Amino acid sequence: MTQFYAQPYDISATGFYFSDMEEYNTKRAKCKNDFGGQVEEFEIQFIDGEHEDAELFKALDIHQGNIYLFIEKIDEWEEYEKYYLFIAVHECSYNFDMEKDDPYDFDIGHC
Repeated sequence: MTQFYAQPYDISATGFYFSDMEEYNTKRAKCKNDFGGQVEEFEIQFIDGEHEDAELFKALDIHQGNIYLFIEKIDEWEEYEKYYLFIAVHECSYNFDMEKDDPYDFDIGHC
């Protein structure tokens, strides 16, 4: 199971751990700062999981706006697809759009 942490940008609020979007959405809705205000902005951190998922998390620059796609895709992609994508993005500097691109959209033989 992959574990993430949502660190609020609001220093008067406490973050939370989550492993799927249902848990994230539930905890995000309950996250309040010390003054009772709703916290809306978080830094998403990779805490625990498969090594290739951690590397992809960094390479794809995962944040609050795309974490839902990342969680969906890491369950969908095979291990060899993750490695191929990591090479394309990290080593070859290809841009990758998780909504529309496929890990094999890139020719990594020429980077």
